[in-house]
Amino acid sequence: MLLLGNMFLAQEKDTLQFQKSTFEYQYKKMYIPVGLMITGVIAGGHGENSWNNKIAATRNRDFPNFENHADDYLQFVPFVAAYGFELAGMKPKTDWKNRSAILIKGQILNLGLVYILKNTLKETRPDGTSLSFPSGHTANAFAGATLLSIEYGQDNKWVPYAAYGVASTVGIMRIANNRHYLSDVLFGAGLGILSMKIAYWTHQYQWNTTKSTHDPFVGNIY
Repeated sequence: MLLLGNMFLAQEKDTLQFQKSTFEYQYKKMYIPVGLMITGVIAGGHGENSWNNKIAATRNRDFPNFENHADDYLQFVPFVAAYGFELAGMKPKTDWKNRSAILIKGQILNLGLVYILKNTLKETRPDGTSLSFPSGHTANAFAGATLLSIEYGQDNKWVPYAAYGVASTVGIMRIANNRHYLSDVLFGAGLGILSMKIAYWTHQYQWNTTKSTHDPFVGNIY
């Protein structure tokens, strides 16, 4: 019984060799996204001395006519780069099938929560329109920046700086365009980062596997 138990415990689950996750859960990796979300909640409110109103007032005083739609396109740049860098010869951490599955799962969580929060809270934007909190553009951009940083950041130290720089630009432009308050942007950034990290932490890497030539019973009897 003991011998058989050891044999079954030691054998592989199948004759497939699965790619192992290289992005394991660490509670320290939640500090930044959760901190951004908490700060976004704290910054909320529209009192005279609130962060939201102070920044909105500064924008209206110094850049009252500013309007630029670059943020509508910049939010997608990290996602395009996640595949474009590989075509350019850079080596990603994950193959394209698993990467695509992670992207889809992360975005379902990210954009799903954005949609629920927007339609539940129905916060008014600085320009008077509705559905302000949180910023979907910012959440999208930071989710893509997280994907890009995890895939290429280990071997290319400049990638996270570039990725999060683009994402931060999107957030700043949402405020400059008078479409969002600071709280919307901060919470959206944290939500985007956390959603994509959760997608990596929970992924099983069952796509793009290769057949194993190793007999799972050989060498596992003793």
